[in-house]
Amino acid sequence: MSESLHLVCPHCQAVNRLPANRLSQSPKCGQCHQTLFNGHPLALTAKSFEIHLARNDIPLLVDFWADWCGPCKMMAPAFAQATQLLEPRVRFGKIDTEAEQQISARFNIRSIPTLILFKGGRELARQSGALSAQDIVRWVNSQL
Repeated sequence: MSESLHLVCPHCQAVNRLPANRLSQSPKCGQCHQTLFNGHPLALTAKSFEIHLARNDIPLLVDFWADWCGPCKMMAPAFAQATQLLEPRVRFGKIDTEAEQQISARFNIRSIPTLILFKGGRELARQSGALSAQDIVRWVNSQL
């Protein structure tokens, strides 16, 4: 029998239980019937971040960024490309540090962009500064 994973739907935030061997078969949400992975990072709010952090059984990589940050804007396409390369093994999200200041303070974000890799609801690793898609993929793979 295959191991089951809990995955949070990026659309309706429902928690889905899925056999691990079906992860790469474009799974859909049991509640809203939309795909659980679409190759794009999620724009996370305080509420959706907490659900994805606590309820996903796959790692969560979060890009802490701000609209005024030049390096953040430069890295955005690389982060999106890395999403396409690493999903569904890793869930990708973005947190706007201006809109979600409490989360930024909670994780002591001092420079942006900062990537934090979470697993099992806890911080596994962090990396500050803009990276290429290849560097993001290499860094995530080295941490998992």
